Amino acid sequence: MAPTLADAEKLDADDPLASFRDRFVVPDDPGLVAYLDGNSLGRPPKATGERLAALVAHDWGTRLIRSWSEGWMELPFEVGDRLAAAALGAARGQTVVADSTTVCLYKLMRAAVAMRPGRTEIVADRGNFPTDRYVVEAVAAECGLTVRWVSSPPEAGVTLDQVRRVLTEQTAFVTFSHVAYRSAWIADLHGITAAAHDAGALVVWDLCHSAGSVPLDLDTAGVDLAAGCTYKFLNAGPGAPAFLYVSAAVQESFEQPITGWMGNADPFAMTSDYAHATGMRRALSGTPPITGLIGVDEGVRLVAEAGIQRIRAKAVALTELAVALADDLLKGVGLGSPRDPARRGGHVTVTHPDAAVLSEKLIAAGVVVDHRPPDGIRIGLSPLTTSYAELHRAMTVFAEVLTRS
Repeated sequence: MAPTLADAEKLDADDPLASFRDRFVVPDDPGLVAYLDGNSLGRPPKATGERLAALVAHDWGTRLIRSWSEGWMELPFEVGDRLAAAALGAARGQTVVADSTTVCLYKLMRAAVAMRPGRTEIVADRGNFPTDRYVVEAVAAECGLTVRWVSSPPEAGVTLDQVRRVLTEQTAFVTFSHVAYRSAWIADLHGITAAAHDAGALVVWDLCHSAGSVPLDLDTAGVDLAAGCTYKFLNAGPGAPAFLYVSAAVQESFEQPITGWMGNADPFAMTSDYAHATGMRRALSGTPPITGLIGVDEGVRLVAEAGIQRIRAKAVALTELAVALADDLLKGVGLGSPRDPARRGGHVTVTHPDAAVLSEKLIAAGVVVDHRPPDGIRIGLSPLTTSYAELHRAMTVFAEVLTRS
């Protein structure tokens, strides 16, 4: 028998993270039954609005340009270190908040090619998020490399055995998403990283659907390079800057391709020649986006306070509830995510031939989800803001929409 609404309310009553919902802006929208798209755009923390108001009134409004020397210049590194400690399993001095995810991935991939001169191949996932694939193809074209694509079933993801079969002595780097954007499949971070290293290759991980949801241990796994966005489970706001991780082991050989003034050894010397800065400053290009960094900082603070292990535990419980309700209530709907919670990230995808139309009907009925072609409806479960009762009500509406369709 499927869990009842009373069961879900009991889970909420016992939820150690329940109080965090009050730390976020609650929309004045009586027609909203459930927001199940926090894995695309997280809700805004109340503290972010307060911090931005203070920024406008004081740091920007009063101190003006003096704020650059009073803290702004170091903010990308300070927030990066806090993010690394709260969500990435990484020591200080390896993470910086910088550009968009696309730009960060491009920097890392071009740098990886440069660090493996003479190698002619890239290993990548054909089912990865479009940006990742587009950047891979662009880098391959620019550098004259061949892409060896790995393909996997849409309800699953790339496995270690698949990667081992395509690695060669010509592989410059491999790049995958740790959590698949469509199915939520969790890739074997340790195993794939080790296999790439055994072949002499580097690894570039996309952590967009991991950061703030699934515990990571980048340092222990020996990850070389990684990037991820901050507006999903880190709740940093629309278009908030992404982060780059460059392992201390490869920082001295890391030469990023977009050589802007902030990555120079002495930005304010205004020298005619570019010289890479030391440490993570060399990963920067242009002026840091201070308003966006404030959003990242407040989102990271909430994740750090809640604790990534507790966040993961609730994510597992939420996705288990979603799967159980889908199995019982959603007739004619398939599961497009792993059944094993250990292999599943913070969202659940269900499949239906009319997924695009159903997604529109669900949103019109007050259940905000998103459609992932060709047949996926993605149910995003953000542990700091999604309640069990909210999910139960949403799945009940989903069943009603199916009945009427």
